[in-house]
Amino acid sequence: MTGTFPNISISTERLVLRPLDEDDVPALAEMMNDEQVVAWTDVPRPFTEDAARTWITEYAPAQRQEGRGLDLAVTEFLTQRLVGIVQLGKTNWHIRSTELSYIIAPWARGEGYASEAALATAQWLLGDQKLERIELRTAADNTASQQVAQKIGCISEGVLRNACIAHVRTEDGTWADVRTDFIVWSLLPEDLDGAGEQLADSGGFTSFSDWN
Repeated sequence: MTGTFPNISISTERLVLRPLDEDDVPALAEMMNDEQVVAWTDVPRPFTEDAARTWITEYAPAQRQEGRGLDLAVTEFLTQRLVGIVQLGKTNWHIRSTELSYIIAPWARGEGYASEAALATAQWLLGDQKLERIELRTAADNTASQQVAQKIGCISEGVLRNACIAHVRTEDGTWADVRTDFIVWSLLPEDLDGAGEQLADSGGFTSFSDWN
């Protein structure tokens, strides 16, 4: 079974998730050059505006059209400013599963945007799109990303030992690879019950600094 994601927009109380467009190039390039993003992802270093444009005009459309995944810009509802991205990848239409990840711009961290965007995406995937499993993988030391997974109701399934490559600054200012573990999380349709209430009970979307 094969499928593809529709070209959609998802709205929350504070955010609009929509397809990336070329107007996002400068903000996307700036966000992907942030040191914490570089530390936990495999983005090219430095991440140029040409790379951002290629992502937006070539990579993202191909991912969606071929059914492999979906890249969404996360923007503030009031200002339309790009606060981050939500990505779906490794989509398997036979078992109806996908892997979800998120990155938040440094200036927007601490506002709960990652959990708000991730929960809205999960509700759309498990509801409208009838997916049966969403998977998240967080580096063992990326506690902020783990908190997002917990906030939206994910269940920790275990550890993939030595399966993640992170990046650290060396004394001469260059980057070096370091191996670490992946924590695997899953979210099933029944796990969404009460996720919104849990966020409200814990003070909403603003209790921690969230990114990637």
